[in-house]
Amino acid sequence: MEEKDKPVIAGLRSIKLEMEPGIYEWCTCGRSAEQPFCDGSHEGTSFEPLYVKISEKKLVKWCSCKHTKTPPFCDHAHRELPGYSPKEE
Repeated sequence: MEEKDKPVIAGLRSIKLEMEPGIYEWCTCGRSAEQPFCDGSHEGTSFEPLYVKISEKKLVKWCSCKHTKTPPFCDHAHRELPGYSPKEE
């Protein structure tokens, strides 16, 4: 697998945001400067954004490590990645 086809770890914490109802494009590649959302930086890779429908206003814990088993939501997979430090959470 080429480097461009591996997700980049954008962060080692979830990104907690109060979301309004709507459709959002979650970044799957980790390259976006607009984390957790897609900015098109996946161009030239095998990645595509994941479209997510939020039906009601709520707090969402978006995954930023891109290793979640429940995309786009954080499942704390970042806790198993190199560089994670529990004191910041």
